[in-house]
Amino acid sequence: MLFLLLPLLAALFPGGDSNEPVSLHVMWTSYFHNHSWVHVGSGWLGELQTHRWNRSSGTVIYLYPWSRGNFSNKELVDVERLFQLYFNEHQDFYIYELMFKAGCDLHSGKGFINFLHVAIGGYDFLSFQNETWSPSPNSGRKAQKACKLLTLDQDNTYRLHRILSDTCPRFTLGLLDAGKAHLQRQVKSEAWLSSGPSPGPGRLLLVCHVSGFYPKPVWVMWMRGEQGQLGTQRGDILPNADGTWYLRATLDVAAGEVAGLACRVKHSSLGGQDLVLYWAPQKSLGWIFLAVIVALALLTVFCIHISCLSLLPKALPFFLIFIFFSLFLLL
Repeated sequence: MLFLLLPLLAALFPGGDSNEPVSLHVMWTSYFHNHSWVHVGSGWLGELQTHRWNRSSGTVIYLYPWSRGNFSNKELVDVERLFQLYFNEHQDFYIYELMFKAGCDLHSGKGFINFLHVAIGGYDFLSFQNETWSPSPNSGRKAQKACKLLTLDQDNTYRLHRILSDTCPRFTLGLLDAGKAHLQRQVKSEAWLSSGPSPGPGRLLLVCHVSGFYPKPVWVMWMRGEQGQLGTQRGDILPNADGTWYLRATLDVAAGEVAGLACRVKHSSLGGQDLVLYWAPQKSLGWIFLAVIVALALLTVFCIHISCLSLLPKALPFFLIFIFFSLFLLL
């Protein structure tokens, strides 16, 4: 039954690319601070954080109503106690920073692949996969000795293998099923253009901002007509506070070649209609005021010729203020 559900539930995951694995993993860091151990943990479904460890109470915080999956309260409490058991055991170790990354990946056509990686002080130390403890490359004799000691503890090895190979896949499938409405949602992006710091004399940096889209996969390119600009530089896709995503794409271009450029955005939420924003350089307000000043100067000359010079003293202060303001904008 578990493997019959894999193709269906894999399609529920955001992105819609069946070649991309669905990953459920737990990140955990324990560090010794101020004469006591501090534990920081979080759970992630792909790039979406679904769980967080409550350091004060030593319990799991479920960040979404569906973060419990289809597990019963008893099963959730049992998993919580396992976390408390495993990580409280490390308080007797003479280690100042211990990091874990564990979970399971659902690969289309391959089923689940489970993993556990351990690092000490920021360096890879050992890993556990397929019921086998292995030292990380260049981890030294301490890692080899630790693997031998861990392998001798058959009960602990079996328990860990059971969690990774059975509990993790079942919980992942339950999350995908319970959270499918959230994971399948489509949020349209908003986009706008701006200019960045000048790359050099006579050049402009055009910036296309795309924000608020979900799911994560997005295509953004600077275009001239139907021709993509190879100089387009895409930044990292960054998370917004509301769970949506943000991306910016830049183009370094000569100031005289901006005509006809546009930023094109493709995203599943747009229903097949690309979002296209054309670059329209802002006209300098200074030139507009300069034209007004010239017009007022001509009007003054005209007034002189028609004997309305007596009106100028009253209007002169306002006229001078207007000229000063216009020159300020020009500069």
